[in-house]
Amino acid sequence: MLCLASFDKGHAFLKEAKRLGCRVFLLTSESIKDTAEFPRESLDDIFYMPDVTHVWDMQDMLMAVAHLYRTIRFDRVIALDDFDLEKAAVLREHFRLPGLGDSATRYFRDKLAMRTRAAESGIRVPPFTAVANYEEITRFVDSVPAPWVLKPRLMAGAIGIKKCEHRQDVWDRIHSLGDKQSFHVLERFVPGDIFHVDSIWFRGEMAYAVASAYGKPPLEVSHGGGVFTTRLMERGSEVRSDLIQMNEKLLKAFDLSDGVSHTEFIRAHEDGRLYFLETSARVAGAHIAELIEAGTDINMWAEWARLEVASALGAGYAPPQPGNNYGALVVSLARSEWPDTSGFNDPEIVWRLNRKQHIGLIVKSPDYQRISDLLRQYTERIQRDFNAYAPAREVVRE
Repeated sequence: MLCLASFDKGHAFLKEAKRLGCRVFLLTSESIKDTAEFPRESLDDIFYMPDVTHVWDMQDMLMAVAHLYRTIRFDRVIALDDFDLEKAAVLREHFRLPGLGDSATRYFRDKLAMRTRAAESGIRVPPFTAVANYEEITRFVDSVPAPWVLKPRLMAGAIGIKKCEHRQDVWDRIHSLGDKQSFHVLERFVPGDIFHVDSIWFRGEMAYAVASAYGKPPLEVSHGGGVFTTRLMERGSEVRSDLIQMNEKLLKAFDLSDGVSHTEFIRAHEDGRLYFLETSARVAGAHIAELIEAGTDINMWAEWARLEVASALGAGYAPPQPGNNYGALVVSLARSEWPDTSGFNDPEIVWRLNRKQHIGLIVKSPDYQRISDLLRQYTERIQRDFNAYAPAREVVRE
């Protein structure tokens, strides 16, 4: 396996792949050479790409891997981060390896491609338009009520998203983008409750899925500050069932065969219906993977490695039986460099974030109401005693 990682992540994947007998090679950013904590004991070798803010030159990468390929016949290329999906697709296409190619990867990276394919497949999406033809944009803002959001097509999370309240705001934002206008999508801002479904896929079928509910919408936290929270949904709830079914329909339409996905949906306040927001072909970030493992005993990174190995060997795969706990995650920027979390001492705490200028906790319990109570208490305490705010990042790459 050749694993690509622009950022320091995917450790559990690397460890499990090696445990299963793979030769594991890692290509990562030179800028994190001295700070990343990749499990070297699980790597047959590690290589570094020169980068500018984690951005690699695609042609240089292709030439570098071609050089390695002379003596190492890679069977799989794995993108460990959202920003590595295009890189992996280029390598698969060039060396004719299994997995998502250039076109298929678009559905998991390009917000315009996602929306177009979902709408064509009968899945509800907020009204949207490409930012390419001025006549189409004019018709859109004249017919779709404000506010709107202008989103970079190839960014992850809430990076670079701008909310526009007035028609002139839209045009001012678009004109400010210059030649990068077509790398964006414009859609109606739909207020509502945001959910995510994290799933495992094998041979085109959904092998496992878990649904969770965000607290304050991530876009609001990113742009307005506050405390980020998410929690596993109550088993047996109707909306949980609807989310998992919608996720299955969506990813079948996107032709995901073997891999994992993190997909987000919104239940609109206006009509109570679920709408698709965006998806990805990777393990969730923002410590959601740790939350899922706490509540279900399923490590999404390790399961991803297991299914990739099974696929390569033509073997079967089944996820482990999930645990029956509930869990919640709370994370915030902190005013102090290393906040003291000793005051949070409930026995349900199973994880604490160890990161400068941040505070984060995960709690788990078989009691859904207990998790609800702790999440409410912790959110209020962290907002009052620890929370800090930093402006959202601007777009750093296209």
